[in-house]
Amino acid sequence: MPRDLIVFGEDWGGLPSSTQHLVNRLSKNRKVLWVNSIGLRKPRLTAHDIKRAWNKIFASKAKLPAQLQNRAEFPVITLKTLPAPSSRLVRHLAQKWMRSQLLPILDHYGMKNPILWTSLPTAADLCGTLGESSVVYYCGDDFGALSGVDHECILQHESKLVEKADLILTVSHHLMHKFPHDKTQYLPHGVDFTLFSNHAERAADLPKDGKPIAGFYGSLSKWLDYDMLDQTMRSLPEWNFVFIGQLELPTNPLPNLPNVYWLGPRPHHTLPSYSQHWQASLLPFIDNEQIRACNPLKLLEYIAAGKPIVTTDFPALEPFKQFVQCVSNAHELSSAIENSQFAVNKSQAQAAARHSWDSRAKDLETWLEAL
Repeated sequence: MPRDLIVFGEDWGGLPSSTQHLVNRLSKNRKVLWVNSIGLRKPRLTAHDIKRAWNKIFASKAKLPAQLQNRAEFPVITLKTLPAPSSRLVRHLAQKWMRSQLLPILDHYGMKNPILWTSLPTAADLCGTLGESSVVYYCGDDFGALSGVDHECILQHESKLVEKADLILTVSHHLMHKFPHDKTQYLPHGVDFTLFSNHAERAADLPKDGKPIAGFYGSLSKWLDYDMLDQTMRSLPEWNFVFIGQLELPTNPLPNLPNVYWLGPRPHHTLPSYSQHWQASLLPFIDNEQIRACNPLKLLEYIAAGKPIVTTDFPALEPFKQFVQCVSNAHELSSAIENSQFAVNKSQAQAAARHSWDSRAKDLETWLEAL
């Protein structure tokens, strides 16, 4: 009988993370309790952080717009907590506070000897306090390089978590080499192959002027190469450039050009109606430690959608090099985009089939059963 799961992840909802994809599949034959983010850094004196801290301490649950919510099939809770505590005293108080909230909930749902799964190092202090039978650390980022977190504090938590974990899962080989070999497994991202490969109707808000489209979906954040994009978009006025995703910077970094469209965030299930109908899918990352450790979800989704992919180089591309065109500057990016409309690889979409989330979950089940 599969053991139940307590999952410490990001706030549930919005675009599904790899943790959400996997846990959704694991939940088919076990009880799951999802705990929304307990934080990766202390709040700053900004409107966004103050609102988020208020929701963590006082509100029952922060709400996303209904059309962007990804609803769970199991209980999702938000704990009142002190985000990313660093001193020994505050860490102890935060652990006691969260544990006192969790134990009655675990009892209410009848969760005995569950597996504690965490995708956040800040759950380290709870390991061993909830009656769990095993601890799984699912590492999807290099937290020592991740922007916007308290690196020293988070790495202290991660060091403790690595000691306590019975199984460590990493999404990239770069991350795998950080952890003890005897309890670490490589679990790369998967793809909802059916969603992204089956035909989707063209999105109504894509440009309708007949120009070819180069598109990107994902956060507009620090790890995109906006200088390279700016030069490219100015050099290709006969192309439209479409960006889909949340703005995570103080101001919009995209140039105000007639061929540049920022559509904002869109629900995950609608993304194929964009990516199947543009002529080139873009992954224009900068080169830094965070990107070298990453394995972007959209890579396999782009492959399954079947359109040419133009990208800067990073290690997670290695198994898929035959399906992408790598570039390193604006001139190469412009040329690759122009050539992409003649570079359709008919075997590309099918190559993603063996990387489904279902197959990843089967591998994961084997490792969990062995704990």
